[in-house]
Amino acid sequence: MTIHKEGRNILFIALVVLVALIYLITQTISILWLQYSIIGAAMVLYLLVLQFFRHPKRNIDPKEDIVLCPADGKVVVIEETEEKEFLKKKVRQISVFMSPLNVHVNRYPVSGKVVFSKYHPGKFLVAWHPKSSEENERTTVVVDHEKAGPILHRQIAGAVARRIVNYAKEGDQATQGAECGFIKFGSRVDIFVPLDAEILVKPDQVVKGGITELARFK
Repeated sequence: MTIHKEGRNILFIALVVLVALIYLITQTISILWLQYSIIGAAMVLYLLVLQFFRHPKRNIDPKEDIVLCPADGKVVVIEETEEKEFLKKKVRQISVFMSPLNVHVNRYPVSGKVVFSKYHPGKFLVAWHPKSSEENERTTVVVDHEKAGPILHRQIAGAVARRIVNYAKEGDQATQGAECGFIKFGSRVDIFVPLDAEILVKPDQVVKGGITELARFK
């Protein structure tokens, strides 16, 4: 288990603040139980932020005919929809909601060439809101799979998540299961697969990024 690079600066600053707070409390508050309560609460908060940026090692087995889950969390949407930004056709949407307790590394669901990568500023509706996929701050990434064609996934900010990090650049060679981004403090990832793909997950199923198989190409 390591700490993700996206969290190192935040954790260092938080640690400095924590040490300063402990010093200030011990110098200004004489009631011991109050000292311990405040310091204990501050340390718990720091540990929560620390676990948020954990980066566990994953043994990923790439498979050409499989769409791997791009994020840890829970499946909240499986539905037919029309993707209007790039694919411009009806596809099957699978959405994974990440709580603040999940690992927040995002991974490429398939291998291929990155043919589209775009950031969209927007709102910060709760991640499960029906309009969050089109109105929230988000990034859209499309990987051209050798057999299935363009596979799109979208990072979506939420009411708590205010920072989306996207590593994908047009022209990059994407490797299934490799890191493609990070969403800070919980949100959602949508992935769009062909209508004839076999869906391998169910609503409310707990999934792991780079491990859980979402769909199988025909």
